[in-house]
Amino acid sequence: MGAAIGAGGRAVLQGENGRVAARAQAGMAAQSDAPATAAIPRPKAARPEAHSRAIDPEVVAPPPLQPEELERVEPRAPLSDLALAKPPKLKMPDDWNGTKLFQPVAPAAGMIEAKGYSVAISGIDIIRQDETCADGGKSWTCGSRARTAFRAFLRGRAVVCAVPPEGGRDLIAAECRVGNQDVGQWLIENGWARAAEGGPYVEAGE
Repeated sequence: MGAAIGAGGRAVLQGENGRVAARAQAGMAAQSDAPATAAIPRPKAARPEAHSRAIDPEVVAPPPLQPEELERVEPRAPLSDLALAKPPKLKMPDDWNGTKLFQPVAPAAGMIEAKGYSVAISGIDIIRQDETCADGGKSWTCGSRARTAFRAFLRGRAVVCAVPPEGGRDLIAAECRVGNQDVGQWLIENGWARAAEGGPYVEAGE
């Protein structure tokens, strides 16, 4: 009887232990069937660092950058000349009546160089020094003759011309006078220049 119970008890215990072992083996088998990497989270993709402006309630400053990350570019050209500042216009005094040019030199009749200026008498067509003219079927060097006569008229006297106080490299057309004598009128009346069409000396040249 006792042996039977003992034997039966061992049999019962062995049966229960077998069922427990079977369940444990089934759980291990289920775990072994799952992928090994299923429980490992995927790494998140790293975002590129954005250089944004760091703003602090107390301090506003750009983020730290390496010198090679910065690039200097040329400024953009203006879209229109209207936005450009223009040089101020020179205002002449009320009593201004011309600029006095001392020791004038005449490279041609009707042209004056002095004090950094190059002035062409306005209202006339200048006869160049190398120009020749015809008279009675004969040609003569009217250009050089006109220049000689104009130099004799000036005789180194100061000429007052309607030019700005500051000279320049460009040729300026202006009215000039020596004393009270109008230079352009003198040239036309003496035949050493031609009156420009529509100019102030047309009647003097007729």
